[in-house]
Formats: sequence, structure tokens, C-alpha cells
Amino acid sequence: MHRKIISIVLLIISIIIDLQSQNVYELNSGWKCIPVSNIKSKGEELSNPLYNLSGWLPATVPGTVLTTLLNNKLIPDPFWGMNNKKIPDIYFTGRDYYTYWFIKDFKEKLTSANEQVWLHFRGVNYGCDIWLNGHKVNPETHFGMFLRQTYNITSLLAVDGNNRLAVIVYPPDPVGNPNGGQGGDGTIARNVSIQYSAGWDWIQPVRDRNTGIWDKVIVEKTNSVDLKNPHVITLVPGKRFPGQSQQPAVIKASAEINNPSGSVIRGVLQYKLDRNIIRQEVSLQPRSTTEVHLPDFTLSDPKLWWPNGYGDQFLYNIKFEFIDNSKQVLDSESLKIGIRELQTIWNDHTHSRQVNVNGQMIFIRGGNWIASDAMLRFTDERYDAEIRFHRDMNLNLIRIWGGALTERPEFYNACDKYGLLVFQDFWISGDCNGRWKDQMKKDDQPTRRKYPDDHQLFIKSAADQVKMIRNHPSLAFYCGGNEIVPPEDIYLALKDSIIPVLDGTRYFFSYSNSDSMSYNSIGGNGDGPYTIQKPGLFWEKHTFPFNSEVGNVGTGDYESLERFIPEENMVIPEYARAKIDSVWKYHEDLGYGSFIDAYGKPTNVRDFAFKAQLVNYDQYRALIEGFSSHAWDWYTGVIIWKTQNPWTALRGQMYDYYLDPNAGLYGLHNAGEQLHVMCNPVNGTVMIVNNTFHEWHDIKLQLKTVDMNGKDSLLNQSFCEISPASVQKYFTMKKVVDELREKQGTFLDVRLLDKNQKILSDNLYWLPDSIGNYSGLQTMKKAFTKAEVRKIYEGKIEVIINNPANGPIAFFNRLSLVDDQTKKRVLPVFYSDNYFSVLPDEKKTIIVEYSPSIVKGKVSVSLSGWNVAEKYFPVR
Repeated sequence: MHRKIISIVLLIISIIIDLQSQNVYELNSGWKCIPVSNIKSKGEELSNPLYNLSGWLPATVPGTVLTTLLNNKLIPDPFWGMNNKKIPDIYFTGRDYYTYWFIKDFKEKLTSANEQVWLHFRGVNYGCDIWLNGHKVNPETHFGMFLRQTYNITSLLAVDGNNRLAVIVYPPDPVGNPNGGQGGDGTIARNVSIQYSAGWDWIQPVRDRNTGIWDKVIVEKTNSVDLKNPHVITLVPGKRFPGQSQQPAVIKASAEINNPSGSVIRGVLQYKLDRNIIRQEVSLQPRSTTEVHLPDFTLSDPKLWWPNGYGDQFLYNIKFEFIDNSKQVLDSESLKIGIRELQTIWNDHTHSRQVNVNGQMIFIRGGNWIASDAMLRFTDERYDAEIRFHRDMNLNLIRIWGGALTERPEFYNACDKYGLLVFQDFWISGDCNGRWKDQMKKDDQPTRRKYPDDHQLFIKSAADQVKMIRNHPSLAFYCGGNEIVPPEDIYLALKDSIIPVLDGTRYFFSYSNSDSMSYNSIGGNGDGPYTIQKPGLFWEKHTFPFNSEVGNVGTGDYESLERFIPEENMVIPEYARAKIDSVWKYHEDLGYGSFIDAYGKPTNVRDFAFKAQLVNYDQYRALIEGFSSHAWDWYTGVIIWKTQNPWTALRGQMYDYYLDPNAGLYGLHNAGEQLHVMCNPVNGTVMIVNNTFHEWHDIKLQLKTVDMNGKDSLLNQSFCEISPASVQKYFTMKKVVDELREKQGTFLDVRLLDKNQKILSDNLYWLPDSIGNYSGLQTMKKAFTKAEVRKIYEGKIEVIINNPANGPIAFFNRLSLVDDQTKKRVLPVFYSDNYFSVLPDEKKTIIVEYSPSIVKGKVSVSLSGWNVAEKYFPVR
């Protein structure tokens, strides 16, 4: 009992010391703002707490000017209909229109003589000047969207603790002409900033060019010193296997310590990891920053971090502390790390870059990412949902496209959690930075090749962002830019200095489709295509060996469309006649050609959008299956263009802006199984892809057809085995299948079962008739399914769908969690599968998960399909 009391007391003391040594909080509410044109006062006056702020708007920080205007109902929602056209564009108004003062009152004062208070800005776009309590904080105007700022404000704090922060934020310069080109007239790229804000072929221009204090503002209190930029490297030698005891791993660690005082401070830098403490004595010179390297540490039997699908994503808590000679903790930093080692090698057979993690080959299935929100309204919850969707797509990599941003630590936290490797571009694009001759651009190619104007700002920003993200186990690659190498001095700084010195563990690609990633023996740009394709093309056409951009459609269903398309614009697109409604055009409809008509000419937009889901599913399943069928022979990976949209676009997405998935997500989910059975639609070859690290023995491969009435015919069945990380062909039944599908089409069901008859992989294809139409689907009888819905616990539901015998397949069913009263979908919700089919006399179990906080009342489950009438089942 005595020992227990002592332990509790020591714990309390340690918590108190911790709180005293570091106190960090955000300034994320209570901001006010006003356009610069509405006020004559200067920063010295405005930052006086006595200055009257009547008439100032409530401001959203973090946020952009446009977000603040939207939240104050001064502009319409730019994501709805043609509303974006109603908002003045900065190119025509001039920069002053979106130049704003932002003010925040906050309480803070010194509690001890050695205390230091720091003000951090994690992102301002584009320039800013800062005042605190009548004093200028930054001696020179800050520029650069991505370059973080830190100021020691200890001497500027008010004695009574009532402080006022005043920030004037200047837009990019130039802002670029939004003339309809990729990045408008290209001049937005003269800044070190986001390029898509001037418009692209999948987004309309962002009217303020994302001007504002767009990322976090943080106040940090430390004791005498500032411990910053910790760096952890993990070495995992040899070939490892998940789920078993491991040989040791080596941990290398360092950190920077800033001593702002006029005296030498001596002490110990240490970190704590899994009950181990690693220490290094340090002497900090006055008014200097010292980088301290700690001794290498060997961790026994580490729990490893693996990419999605290959093993667990175990994360260790690690805490750095600087303790002076009087045993006082002066500052600390905590982070999470994953122990893994990522290697890349050149695959001489495919002529492309191969990725190994912990000694194991990883076939890359990736998706291109722009940003979570075009107006930079980022939240932890939204990041988590979006990355979870990518996990559910059975992808293992996300590429951050170069016309956007360095993604935020919260994005990387979610990727660490769900096992998504990250390919991070820097802020260069072929369109704006001069790869191609382009009549939409203001400047010629040689001029654009020199963008941005300030190369040193780019280099400084890149170094800073590397320090921000380098500890995340999910970060896999850096890339100089999208489809073009940066200017030579920037490229050499990245390649020879920044990445080797500040990181030293990740491969650097000069640009996204460079020969060092994917040798281009075909010609052209080295990526694409970007339009809808016949599914067989993905299987039969030998394309780039690590294609960084390939993909196409992504229109959601009717419930998705009505979130941003007005009722009067709900008009079926007529692609053959190029007759497309203006709102659909504005939201960048890519077009489905004649693919939808093969299912029967749509009768209304709801019918069109549902049939689009059949195409979405088929397209993206075929894409991943086709590339997987040639894994390690033709390809080492593929990255889809693209898997999400930062606004309400109609192309290149697996879920809409409102986080409602479309069928493309589940086509990827099916095709990306770690053990997957599939059939080549061109030659009828049945194959198994094994992405796991172990052999499979005694598995039954079963192939059967099912006609439109639900009658099945077993065509072949055999026991087989497959080696790790391999693709194996088994047999072809093309002639028989072609005969069976000639008149009406047919269903082809391919399964893998273990020795206990448990399904390991189940893949249902719907095949057209001999002229390419799905005529049989159009005359299918109704299926009368039953469903049992059971709440496992708050936020998790089990749904069992049963299709009785002696009837047709219950085909292509969408399950939705809906509000009981409105019957509107609850979003976001995560389904273990969706757009699924159930064969006669079989059942399927779906797990539905969601955050209980998003549910306001009672919920039901909606079930509807191609030949299944919509029904609602209460959640009990």
C-alpha cells in the first residue's frame, strides 16, 4: 500500500512537471477580420487590445478568406450548381479585395523568469505581417504558403496577460488569370503555393486563391529552451514476416534544441521508447540552435509497421525531453513512430522502381490525391474518413499531386494508422512549369521553366516541410514535381542536400513519371490514359511499368448528384450528341460514352446514375485486375488518377466531396484483395493473384456460370496452390462462356475456397451478349431478398442479406445507413462491402461502421439493387 501511494505521488509530480515544462494550445476561435480596404489603421494601433473592433467579421482560423465569407453568408456555397460564378475572382477585383486583417485576443503571461513563449504559424497564404501588443513580430514580411513560422514572443506579452495579435494576410502575387487552362494562365506558379487554385480540368478556380491563415496557429510555452524537429530513423535489416517474433531493429534519433538565453545551458537530451531511456549529455551555447544526435539503440523483438493488407500498423509512443543539470525538464516533444524499413530497387525485368518494406516485395496499388478540401477546410475527422476509404479500396499508397500542397501532419497520422504509403510531390507541375507549349499560358516555355520567381524560398520551404513530415512511417517517397523536374538549382538542392541530409531514408524521384520511376519505352507523356476504357484494355495493353496516373470516371449516384446539382439541371447527358447540361459541364463531367447505354437507355437521371455505378465498378475492378495480372512481369505498381476530389466534381473519384462512396470504391475493394481470383475478359484465363508473403495450399478454384433466372452451371473445379507474391494462370473456359453468354449475357462466378469450404475470394462478373449489350439484365425477374439487421454496439451494425432459392441473383445491391425520418444517408459510413450481389440460396454478411456522434436520431438500413426493390430495415 505504501509503495502504491508513493507511485501515485510520483506520477502526479511527473504530470505537474510535464505541464509546467510544455503547454501547447491553438488559437482557433474568437478571431475577427476586415478587408484592408475598409480600414486605415496600421498594425501598431490594431494590435492594441483597446482598439475597437466593432463592425469586424467573425473569422475562421484556420481557414481562408473565402471560408470566412461563406461562414458569414456573404457568398453562396461555391460547390453548389453555378454558384462559383457568382463570387468575384481576385484576378478581376485586384488583390486588395481579398487582402484582410485578422485579429485575435488571447490571454497569456509569464509565470516564471525562465519561461519562454513561442508563436507558431503552420501555414499562411501567401504573405503576412504580424503585430503583437503594438510591436512588430516579424522583422520582414513573410512569404510562402508552406514555410512555417516561429517567433519568440516572450518579451512582447502584456504584463496583465491580455494580448492582441494582428495579422495582415496578402494574396499570392501574381494570382493568375483563370482563363480555363490548367492552372489558368500558369502565372500562379510564380509563387510557392497551390497551383490548382487558378482552375484545372477537374476543378473551377478558387476565387481568393486560398488566401488566409489556412493552417494552425499555436502558442507554445517552454522552460528556457525550445526542443524542436525531432528525427527518428528505424532500420529493420533482413526479410521479415508479420505476426511473429522479430529480430532486433535499430533506432537512430536526433533533435534540435534552441537556447534563446544569454547563458550556456547544460543537461541531457533523452527519449523514452517502450520503457527504454536513451540519453545524450548536451551543452547548449547561448542564442543558438544545436542539433543533437543520440546513441543508436537496438530494440529487441520490435512490433513492426506494415503497409495496408500486409500486416498490422503498430505505432510506438516516443517522448523526447531536455533535462538540465538540476533535473528539471525544460521542454519535451512527443510523437508516434512506426518501426519499418523501406527500400527501393530497380527491377531490371520490368524496368521500373520496385518497393520493398521490411525486406518484402510490395506491389503498389495507389491513388492520386489532390487535397481534402479545395478551400482547405481540414479536420482530423475528415482526414481519418478519407484515408479509411482508401484503406477500404485495398490500396497501399497515396500520391500527393504536385499542383497541390505538402499534406498536413493530420493526413499523415491517418496514413500511419491505416497503412497507406505516401508519395509526396513538391509544388511543380508540367502544365504551369513549362513542359509543354500551351497557348493558354501567359509566358513562353523557357520563362515558365524558371518558375517560381523565388527559388530560395522554394528551397527553404522544402527543407522545412521535410522536417515536418519525415517521422511518419507512411511517408515513402519525395518527388520533385508533377510530370516535370524543377529548375536545376532547386532540383540539385533537393537531391543533393535537403533530402539526403534532413531525411536520408527515402528515395527521391526527379518528377512523377521520370525514367527512374518508370522507364518510358512507349513514348508520350509516360502516364495516362485518362478516359473511360474497355475493361479488356487494362489486361491486354502493355503500358508504362509504374504508371503514376491512369483512370477516368467517378460520377456518384442520384443521392450524390442532388447534393450539388439543382433540380432543373438534372438532365441526362447525351454524350454522342455532345449535349451536356451547363452545370454538369461546369463540374467537369468526363463522360461515359456509350458504356451506360449498353445497360439500356436511361429513363431519367436516377436511372443514369445507377447504371453509371455498374460502369464505375467494372472500370476500376478491371484496372486493378489488369495491372495485377502482370505484376512483377510488366509492372511493379500503378497509381490511379484519381481517387478523390476536393470539390463537387464528376470525375476521378471513389467517393464524393460529402464522403458518400460510389461503386468504384468497391470495384477496387474486390480487385485489390491480397488473395484474389479473377478472369481475363479477353481470353477467358482464370488466374489467382497472391499478394501475401506465404504459400497457399489445397485451395479449391471453382468456376461457374449463372443465367438470368438463377440457374448455375459448374464449368470447372480444381485444387491448386500458389507461391508468395506471385500471379498464376490456371485454365481458360472462353469458348464455353462465350456460347453461354451469346444471346442474353450471363454471370460468371469465380471462387476460391479453403478445405473447410470457407470462401477466400469471390468474384462475380456480369458479361454482355455477343453484340456487347447487357440485354439479359434488362429482363431479369425481381429477387425477393430478406435482411436481418443487428446492432453489435453503438457505431457498428451487422446486416445479413438472404436470397431465397429458386430465383434470380439479387444483383448489384447498394446498402445505406439512413436517417429514420428523412431517409437521407448518414455520412460518412464504412461498409465491409457494397454494390454486391447474392446468388440464389446464399447469404451475405455486411458490417456497417460509423461514428455515433454523426447520428442525431434513429437510423435504418436501406437495401436496393438492380432487381431488388428498395426496403428499409430498422436497426434494433
